[in-house]
Amino acid sequence: MVRFLALLMCLASPALGEEVVAGLSQSRIAITTDFDGSEILIFGAVKREAKIVTDPPLQVVIAVAGPSQSVTVRRKDKRLGIWVNTDAVKVDSAPSFYAVATSAPWPDVLNNEEDLRHHVSIRRAIRSVGAGVADSEDFTEALIRIRQSKGLYQTNINAVQLDEETLFRTSVRLPANLTEGDYHARFYLTRGGRVLDSHDSVIAVQKVGLERFLYRMSRDTPFWYGIMSLAIAIFAGWAASAAFRMFRA
Repeated sequence: MVRFLALLMCLASPALGEEVVAGLSQSRIAITTDFDGSEILIFGAVKREAKIVTDPPLQVVIAVAGPSQSVTVRRKDKRLGIWVNTDAVKVDSAPSFYAVATSAPWPDVLNNEEDLRHHVSIRRAIRSVGAGVADSEDFTEALIRIRQSKGLYQTNINAVQLDEETLFRTSVRLPANLTEGDYHARFYLTRGGRVLDSHDSVIAVQKVGLERFLYRMSRDTPFWYGIMSLAIAIFAGWAASAAFRMFRA
């Protein structure tokens, strides 16, 4: 009886699979007045206590997502020779920054079902209802194109280097126009298009020094921020005029 119960417990317990152990070259990014972007090295390993399975091969997907925001996308049309806003779609939630890197072509890494479940691709990471507009998908595509042109949305196929199905690494370029907040780096191990394990790390992006002071002042006390900006503009104009008169003399 004891042997029978022990056998049942072994059958009921899940087999130990492959797990991801990941790291980042930096977990905090400071945005200063001269900040021109940053590059993060992402690396990790696969933890396993069993023989490596090579068919289907192991794949790695890494996604870095910035804080999500609601965005209104407007379409312009020419009416009577003037460009005016015609239709608009409110995107409920779109990451301010999103970069995804893979170790192989997308169809070999993740199937549609798993992408829908984990929201890995750029399109799946954006949530939009598009109520009232028939072609709301066009607005989502426009948002993706605009942010791709600014370096805010990136899809890097075959950018993850995977050695002997155990060690992996890649790098992600963060542009200068980052939104302050927590950036989540998500790691996925997949086989045959299905997710085996995932891991999440956080990168804190924060304005510091004068940049943070001005940013907080513009949000917390916009009236005094406007007065200060006006005073600086007046002083700069007076100083430039005085310098010009001095050089003419």
